[in-house]
Amino acid sequence: MTRQPHDQLAKEYLEELLAPLGEVKTSKDVKSEVQEIDVWFVPTTTAINSELGLLGKMAVTSCLFEPYRNAPNEVEIRSCLLKLYSVQSELLRQAKREKRSISEEELPFLWILTPTCSEIILEGFGAKAKEGWEKGVYFLPKYQKAAIIAINRLPIIEDTLWLRAMGKGKTQTEAISKVVELSRENDK
Repeated sequence: MTRQPHDQLAKEYLEELLAPLGEVKTSKDVKSEVQEIDVWFVPTTTAINSELGLLGKMAVTSCLFEPYRNAPNEVEIRSCLLKLYSVQSELLRQAKREKRSISEEELPFLWILTPTCSEIILEGFGAKAKEGWEKGVYFLPKYQKAAIIAINRLPIIEDTLWLRAMGKGKTQTEAISKVVELSRENDK
């Protein structure tokens, strides 16, 4: 039973209209399986860590990182979004219990890191390049608070090195070679 009269009316209304067309269930519990977030990051500073390049730019606000070894399909991407929204809901409930508000900016952002990503996936999620961000970074619509990083599409520059090292095949091999080279230069 809902505490909101409008909700109850709307449920009964839709149930009556839809019943002739199929099975209708109202007030159905949503049981969720336990899911793990790969990386939940909360920064202690708002300054961009320039040594981490693009990764430092991404980590300027609270965020989730979901790295994939193989390109995720649409179901896996929706699963990542579900994790994000679960975390956001948890934070909102906690703020409500503590009788404080939480701003949109305080809610975490999701970064899906994939070695490659098809145009079909990008288009299906409405992911688009954004001015001020490197090629290979595709943002979902604003209020979804998520982006897909196609690691193989990132420019081969120092700013993308740490992310390219998480890629696959030639992309990863070249990035790791560069990391080793930088390590040798720093040892001198």
